[in-house]
Amino acid sequence: MTTVAFTPGTEERFAVARHVADAVLFEGYVLYPYRASAAKNRLRWQFGVLVPPSWSAAAEEHDFQLTECLMEPRTGAELAVEVRFLRAQRRTVEKLRSDGTFAPTGELRLPDRVLVAWDEGVEERVTLVAPVAELRGDGIALPFARPADEETEEVTEADGRVLGRLVRRREEISGTVRISAAELDGPYRVERLSVTVENTSTWTAAPDTDRHAALPYSLVATHTLLRLDSGSFLSMTDPPEWAKGAVAACRNLHTWPVLAGESGRDDLMLSSPIILEDHPAIAPESPGALYDATEIDEILALRTAALTDEEKREARGTDARAAAVIELADTMPPEVLERLHGAVRSLQSVTGPPKPTGNILEPDTPWWDPGGDTGVDPGSDHVLVDGRAVRAGSRVVLRPRLRRTDAQDLFLDGRSALVEAVLHDVDGGVHIAVTVEDDPGADIRREQGRFLYFQPDEVEALEDL
Repeated sequence: MTTVAFTPGTEERFAVARHVADAVLFEGYVLYPYRASAAKNRLRWQFGVLVPPSWSAAAEEHDFQLTECLMEPRTGAELAVEVRFLRAQRRTVEKLRSDGTFAPTGELRLPDRVLVAWDEGVEERVTLVAPVAELRGDGIALPFARPADEETEEVTEADGRVLGRLVRRREEISGTVRISAAELDGPYRVERLSVTVENTSTWTAAPDTDRHAALPYSLVATHTLLRLDSGSFLSMTDPPEWAKGAVAACRNLHTWPVLAGESGRDDLMLSSPIILEDHPAIAPESPGALYDATEIDEILALRTAALTDEEKREARGTDARAAAVIELADTMPPEVLERLHGAVRSLQSVTGPPKPTGNILEPDTPWWDPGGDTGVDPGSDHVLVDGRAVRAGSRVVLRPRLRRTDAQDLFLDGRSALVEAVLHDVDGGVHIAVTVEDDPGADIRREQGRFLYFQPDEVEALEDL
């Protein structure tokens, strides 16, 4: 069997881990501006894609994941495993012709949405429960398969008149989950758990097949949840000192396991294709799934709400999840949006006298106070350039050096500039602050103290005015 019903206790624990696992499953599923026509939404799914073996040989993607982690199971412990992935469901659009038949079309326009071709993601799970004792040695292998299927959905006007239909096709896929455990030598009863997820689909790729054609036969955003009903997992990121050697010997290919669930508990492990820290969690301020964890929720919500009505129509027709993002942005209460502006997770008092740190007493004043150091004065200090003193008020020609300069500074090569200050840093370096002559914003820069900075070998001295 490829699906096993978990006990209430295991289901409850996995439900805790799925809050973060769902973010992994749908990371990058549809990106702002949430339209199929956007360039960033034309190359789909970048994480945890296990492609068919016939295509992996010709591409830089893989047909398997390997997770290895350490666990301390108690006698009679059982291991529950849940492998989750998305299955690409190819959706095409057809319009109704006058003769009653359907023909492919680029889009169907409705008052509230514009329907276009799109690959939808259907969540799949492979689950099993096994006594840890049965995993030792060769372990167990669990094959799974999903048959090909096709569904149609009529698209109608508000009055019920049929405009066309959506056709959804899923291709046959198959895979295998292999699980084994091995006791390690040492004073502690520790076992290395190995979980391999393979795509074994028999689809054969032609020599010129591209990634788009391989996706319907792939396991997308693949990740694994593990739970011990009695015992614990060890952190692979911050293991105890005695286990560091065994952790270093573990192999993790195309995925990485971290402790999941609440901090302080160690019965859950999430092996993710996205690098996470132990006990990852969704920020409590997050209003809902935005499918782009590399962005800031506040920015995404504001920019999504600012899309034009036509852009929102296309987003709603792209995918049901994209439509939910548009609805979320349009109906978000001001207090929820304000909550996204930022949050302080912890505060540390910085008032009161300095406290000893170990055997070192922190000084009452900074180790160096530029305002109290009379040995330097940017307004009167000078530096020698080609034997000539350059100070505030001197004129120089800028000669940026390729070895360390900003690319924009190269546009100033050969321009004359006025020296505003000569500054010395604590490492003995010298920096010449300048404003470019004929710069209409020079007075504003001077007032705000926003100068351009060059080193002595990047300028040539001119006659002073």
